[in-house]
Amino acid sequence: MKQLVFLLLVIPFFVGAQPTTTVDVCVFGSTSAGVMAAYTAKKAGKSVILIEPGQHLGGLSAGGLGATDIGNKYAITGLARDFYRRIGRHYGKFEQWTFEPHVAEGIFRQYLNEAGVSTFFTYRLVSAQVTNNSIESITVKLAIPRDQEGKWVVYPPGYSPIKVIRAKQFIDCTYEGDLMAKAGVAYTVGREANSQYGETWNGVQLLDKHQFPDGVDPYVVPGKPESGLLYGISTARLAPNGSGDKSIQAYNYRMCLTDDPANRIAIARPAGYDSTKYELLLRQIAKHTPKELTWNLMHFVAMPNRKTDINNCGGFSTDMIGGNTDYADADYERRAAIIRDHEQYTKGLFYFIGHDPRMPKHLRDEMLQWGYPKDEYVDNDHFSPQLYIREARRMVGEYVMTQANCEGKAVVTDGVGMAAYTMDSHNCQRLVVVDKDGIPMVRNEGDVQVGGFPPYPVSYRALVPKRGSIRNLIVPVCLSASHIAYGSIRMEPVFMVLAQSAAVAACQAIDEKQAVQDINIKRLQARLAQNPLMDGSLPEILIDNDDTSHVQTRGAWLRETKGGKYGTSMLLDDGKSGTKSIRFRLPQNRPGRYQVYIYNPIQAGGGNPDKYDRQLDKASRVLVRLNTGNAVKQLKLDQQPQSNDWISLGEHQLTTGTTPYLELSNEGATGTVVADAVLFIPVKTTPASRRTTR
Repeated sequence: MKQLVFLLLVIPFFVGAQPTTTVDVCVFGSTSAGVMAAYTAKKAGKSVILIEPGQHLGGLSAGGLGATDIGNKYAITGLARDFYRRIGRHYGKFEQWTFEPHVAEGIFRQYLNEAGVSTFFTYRLVSAQVTNNSIESITVKLAIPRDQEGKWVVYPPGYSPIKVIRAKQFIDCTYEGDLMAKAGVAYTVGREANSQYGETWNGVQLLDKHQFPDGVDPYVVPGKPESGLLYGISTARLAPNGSGDKSIQAYNYRMCLTDDPANRIAIARPAGYDSTKYELLLRQIAKHTPKELTWNLMHFVAMPNRKTDINNCGGFSTDMIGGNTDYADADYERRAAIIRDHEQYTKGLFYFIGHDPRMPKHLRDEMLQWGYPKDEYVDNDHFSPQLYIREARRMVGEYVMTQANCEGKAVVTDGVGMAAYTMDSHNCQRLVVVDKDGIPMVRNEGDVQVGGFPPYPVSYRALVPKRGSIRNLIVPVCLSASHIAYGSIRMEPVFMVLAQSAAVAACQAIDEKQAVQDINIKRLQARLAQNPLMDGSLPEILIDNDDTSHVQTRGAWLRETKGGKYGTSMLLDDGKSGTKSIRFRLPQNRPGRYQVYIYNPIQAGGGNPDKYDRQLDKASRVLVRLNTGNAVKQLKLDQQPQSNDWISLGEHQLTTGTTPYLELSNEGATGTVVADAVLFIPVKTTPASRRTTR
């Protein structure tokens, strides 16, 4: 109480001041997208401020989602690809898409430090001041959090609780679209009816994924409706398939745990623990007892250093279905309560699995091997500070991305990034459904997983409000898309790509003195292609085996769409049907010195490069021919090590002459030859080194 009194004495001292900061670009939300937007704008020569309502950088990418949802690595460009290259360097590799939370946050901090971006944490949005369809300024207020013991945190003199930020351009990079909403931009929450945009996978969908087995009784006393429903089951009735509603796909925590005894903190009984919340799990297991936790009660993905990224899996898992109903439009206090509920549910679930005597012993024993990592989230009791906000508000902008875009039936020409993931929605409701015999049972509703399409462009118009609305706001995270299309676009690498595009567009709008809706899109696309790292360096040349305009094959290669391929597929040769080759032709002859790489995918399995040892079924001597422009070099490639990683072929000088190419052949190879992507990275040279080579 003494601390609280002091705090109340301190705050009025600053309230009247309301200092104003004026910048070119204000980025609200330090998610992965927010960091990339702020870095990009600053590297483009603009003054930038980054405002974050919480206390951490990187959003979900630094909050436990270390098993990157990619869909297609080839579609990830610019600074997003650079982020995974920096992750790779940390782990002694060229590129890596799996990582520990603290590593990701450190790299996001590195970006901001390199660019010199001013960042303010724990400032919540109060209002947006709009004049003539432009945001003139926003007002933010310093949050007053409690520490782990529930005591008020008192800020030292010099902190201002209220700030006014004036900017020429604003970028909303929050998962919730808070600035967009405060500015009065049109948005929606929930699922559209299929009929609204001519879709088939939107709205209510009662399907079979992450579903309960048949016959799980929903009542506290089985067979007794008068006893009430078990925890987590809604009283709502199942609506017709494809009908719209305000339901939001479930949130959860992407859990980083460890089984390293030296780094493990035991999962203790959490405050407020209530075992009745997990009764449905026991009933699910009674119908089908799994042999292990992963792919049954949850999905484990191995991260470096004996850690995990654990996601939802099964009918009853880490998704708190129905727990986020009012999250999107809630105020900060209500959201904090929803977040606490999810945290308590998640901690309780892991404790229940490991300690409740009704759980099968082999599952209890497996769960007890895991604990919270001592070296993660050290300021948050080793638990992630970032709830997985899969979806909240979605802008209704100048263009709405829909299922037709995902499936390639509608293709935009103003693309400023590619998406490639399956149309993916987690469950939205847990209901009572009556089976064909009239018996009520528990069913989850809303999970959709429909893919099989190649990467597709995301329209720039989906990032900006409608014409006649706000002229100086870009929204790369809560962008304009239907629920089911958003389920494909909403991946962290894509958010980073779109945020970079948004920042370049914001800077261009300033330079052209135009509304964000009216900038020259061709010029924007050219700038993104010509300066992908925002440092003026030459763009790298990446060619995938599916790029038919630059790839020629000879012989009957087998096209494989599973495994650890870089893009949509890889090509395999088993050495049994004659000589084969694949030639990757560079788009143009661009003389210079290049580091050359070949991607080496695993033939079956996932994309985690830490999981695989030497692949003895692959060829250890593959013939590679490199045409440098005026000569052809013959190189040898060992494809057995470095699976799901880039293998370096060294530095090579490309010269004027014929168009350079790289060719793989199965001539003389023993074992399977795999052909995927190739990469030419310009070698950066200093002025001194350039003088030396003349």
